[in-house]
Amino acid sequence: MKAKKGNIIQLLFPRRCPICDKAMFSSVFLETQSCCLKCREIPKYIQEPVCKKCGKPIENHRAEYCYDCQKQSRVFTQGKALWLYEGKVKQSMYRFKYQNRQEYARYYGSEIVRVYGEWIEKNRIEAIIPIPLHKARKRKRGYNQAELLASEIGQEMGITVYPDYLKRVRKTRAQKNLGDGERKNNLKKAFKTQENRVQLKHILLVDDIYTTGSTMNEAALELKRTGIEQVYCVSVCIGRGY
Repeated sequence: MKAKKGNIIQLLFPRRCPICDKAMFSSVFLETQSCCLKCREIPKYIQEPVCKKCGKPIENHRAEYCYDCQKQSRVFTQGKALWLYEGKVKQSMYRFKYQNRQEYARYYGSEIVRVYGEWIEKNRIEAIIPIPLHKARKRKRGYNQAELLASEIGQEMGITVYPDYLKRVRKTRAQKNLGDGERKNNLKKAFKTQENRVQLKHILLVDDIYTTGSTMNEAALELKRTGIEQVYCVSVCIGRGY
């Protein structure tokens, strides 16, 4: 009976493929698939060589760090990302953030666990913390996309998620519209941690897109100020490191 009811719901409110956004009506997709079969090969997964600090792909096999990590110090320990931020993946992320495609988080989160689950376990992650939105922006959008991602990762890996551990106390400008120097200044003192009621040492910061690293770095700076020793980062998409 439950399976039949699930089929009816799927027909009335079909899930959409996170890559092409087309409705997936086939019963094959009810529980086991979160993406069209033909769309599986579209995202360009990050492969070596990558920056040893932030995880951006770089062209020079002998280089250890990308351009951004060479010129700017990083407070976080290491970062990883799934895909290059381009093409249909870029369009997918836009719908996820601005067109209420909250269901995409399931696919993104499961892929992060599939690709980086062992890395997360190896680094003894005790808690997952999403990059917060300012309360005004969250109220306007209706949700925080990083929080949805963190929830999916935490659920699959059995790791506690603290959605309110980190607060964005300044309403910053959108990073995508700023230059490198402006990005860094825009985020200064933008984050504030809640009272540290739990003694965390190794945490995972989660965000949807990693560009220059200013957001992750400023958040990590605030977290380490409270005594957290190792801050690791993961995101769905990332730019090229060159």
